[in-house]
Amino acid sequence: MNNSKVLDLTLIAAFAALIIVLGGIAIPVGGFGVPIVLQNMGIALAGMILGVKRGGLATTLFLAVGLVNIPNMAGWKPLLAALPGPTIGYIFGYLVTGFVVGAIAQAAPRAKSARFGVFVCAGLVGVAIQYFFGSLGLMWRLDMASADAFAANLPFIVGDVIKVVVAALIATAVLQAFPDLLPDRIDRQQLRAQAKTAQD
Repeated sequence: MNNSKVLDLTLIAAFAALIIVLGGIAIPVGGFGVPIVLQNMGIALAGMILGVKRGGLATTLFLAVGLVNIPNMAGWKPLLAALPGPTIGYIFGYLVTGFVVGAIAQAAPRAKSARFGVFVCAGLVGVAIQYFFGSLGLMWRLDMASADAFAANLPFIVGDVIKVVVAALIATAVLQAFPDLLPDRIDRQQLRAQAKTAQD
């Protein structure tokens, strides 16, 4: 295994561990069993710093360890214990968010201010994804009307926007210091040229 692969695996594992650690902070809000957490900020950070593939895999690994009864969710509950509950939709939203935020972040320009703006947009898209799937989960598990399910997210909006901005600030600073952490966007013309050269 080359050094690049080892680094990728190390980063994926490190960010999965970070997301799990952030699960120790969980503040109950309202009566639906959905707490304020920092794990969604960790998922946004993983996508912003690592890109679509590694950021998505870090989120996948974070969720996967809970399937073997390791405490990994908010309040140190394992995923297996959380799956039957009303937060099932948010959990699925986490998985999608890791890849989507990573894909948007990977397409960001390298200029600091522009990158920060794209990262904020990526994080807000991630929050919207979590609210969407989370609301579907509330409708399924608690038999809530759609309007009530989506309204259940309202207490979280301000906090989640703040978390997105903080994550974007951290990710931008990290990538200024270590610019090679986030892969460049895929240049399809360059890939075709490389493939043609290899054939010749």
